[in-house]
Amino acid sequence: MLTVYFIGCDNTSNKTITEIDFKATHAKYNEAAYIPPQCYTKTVDSNNNAHNPCFSCHINSDAPNYINDPDLQEVYDMSEYSRKNRYTNLFKDKTEAVSKIGDKEILAYVRQNNYKKDDTLLLAKKLQNALPAEWDVNENGKWDGYTPDCYFNFDDEGFDKKPNGNYSGWRAFGYYPFLGTFWPTNGSTDDVLIRLPKIFREDSNGDFNLSIYKTNLAIVESLIKKSDIEIDTMDENLLAVDLNQDGQLSTTNMIKYNWVKPQYDLATQTISGFSMSYVGKAKELLKTNEYLIAPGLYPKGTEFLHTVRYLDINENNTSIKMASRMKELRYGKKSYWNSYAQLQNASLAEIKEKDVFPDRLRKILGDTEEGLSTGLGWTYQGFIEDEHGNLRPQNYEETRFCIGCHSGIGAIADSTFAIQRKFDKNALQQGWYHWSQKPDGLKNIPEPKTKDGKNEYSFYLEKNRAGDEFRANMEVIEKFFDEENNLKEKEIKKLNNDITHLIYPSTQRALELNKAYKVIVDEQSYIYGRDANVKPIENLHKKVELGQPTHVNRVEF
Repeated sequence: MLTVYFIGCDNTSNKTITEIDFKATHAKYNEAAYIPPQCYTKTVDSNNNAHNPCFSCHINSDAPNYINDPDLQEVYDMSEYSRKNRYTNLFKDKTEAVSKIGDKEILAYVRQNNYKKDDTLLLAKKLQNALPAEWDVNENGKWDGYTPDCYFNFDDEGFDKKPNGNYSGWRAFGYYPFLGTFWPTNGSTDDVLIRLPKIFREDSNGDFNLSIYKTNLAIVESLIKKSDIEIDTMDENLLAVDLNQDGQLSTTNMIKYNWVKPQYDLATQTISGFSMSYVGKAKELLKTNEYLIAPGLYPKGTEFLHTVRYLDINENNTSIKMASRMKELRYGKKSYWNSYAQLQNASLAEIKEKDVFPDRLRKILGDTEEGLSTGLGWTYQGFIEDEHGNLRPQNYEETRFCIGCHSGIGAIADSTFAIQRKFDKNALQQGWYHWSQKPDGLKNIPEPKTKDGKNEYSFYLEKNRAGDEFRANMEVIEKFFDEENNLKEKEIKKLNNDITHLIYPSTQRALELNKAYKVIVDEQSYIYGRDANVKPIENLHKKVELGQPTHVNRVEF
């Protein structure tokens, strides 16, 4: 059972603050924290109309994602323990607490940078020089997890630069925000950065080479998207790789996606005859199989950085923008390579276990300091605000919240959501940029397309009849639906050409969402739910029954 303590707030009121156990390697409150609150959505409304936000995550998938779970759109398929919704924050009325936070106060708060001061990375400094004993899980006197090393100082190609001018290896990219919860209108802005291992940034002599790195990033993008990728003109003779696969070494501006299954030598247990290849030093290590390559998979050692932030208001008070303050800093690293066969076997083993032991919960290994393993090659770690607004490590249970979506749904590509949604060559800097480099953010960006060519955001509105999983965002509902709950064609046409017409909230709603989340920060009550609701969520089950149907029509692409 969790304990709480009380502190005074300006000597006028008390807050209840959840105690955080950083040393625990199991969940103390919610053992099913890997199932998010969105999975408890009431899909049928009071008029017996069915709403389907479930297809966003639970969808037919392509190899090497063998989860392929569109059936979960149709039933609340949960163990006995997880049928109870333990996200009690979503049922709380925060109206009074929110009313005590002024507009100027919350704007001043979100405009404070809690990650960096001048050239000092605040959390990194604490981890390296003043490590709290309670964070040192293995008690060896040093931090063994990820230490933040991105300066969010980007050049005109999206590369992060250190104060000394050197590259940190991180590269930002623009992308279409994932459906529902990840839209700013539902609470947060966010960004994503990728970094490939050091050898992917080096030429065959082991020297840093930016062109090599850019080319390898484009190759990875091609493999994840399973499509051709346009690049700056490259001389293939310098790389000794036929990037455009025209049968000769020449100049090209394309990574041609053309995958042919390589050969496996049983005697030597090596793979050769790759139809696509990395370049530079990574090419040499591909030959020795120290690194491998395949569609839909990142090379081992790939890292992602994902910041979740508050909503700021622009200078004219007309729209939102990304805030300086981070709610969360999320980090993922591909620790080891799994082949298609290994990934398929893991998926089949999970299906078999669920059939034999339907009430057994997932076993997730890891801790506060070194992160949690997905069991599929990736390790995830997170940092979140403490009650003073400073970033601290998430404990085991808070990080467990991240694992389900990054390992157990059909919508992901090798554990991730972002590169497959990256903007293409027609975007600013061919899609390689940070939101801070584009003053108007996502303005005037057309809708993304589904696999079968539909306008994705419009399709979500059509199937869910709302702009969030809980149908609690009345601003979106009133803008896009008439009194008979039919989509307004005029608004959809605006959305087709500008996604912010849907995914950006009004400035007033942005302030309310910031305040609602700040209440959770003050309480440190993340394990009870971290969604920014002011009023209690009505379209949310407190408990679901065994095999309870959702009554939605299954979506597949």
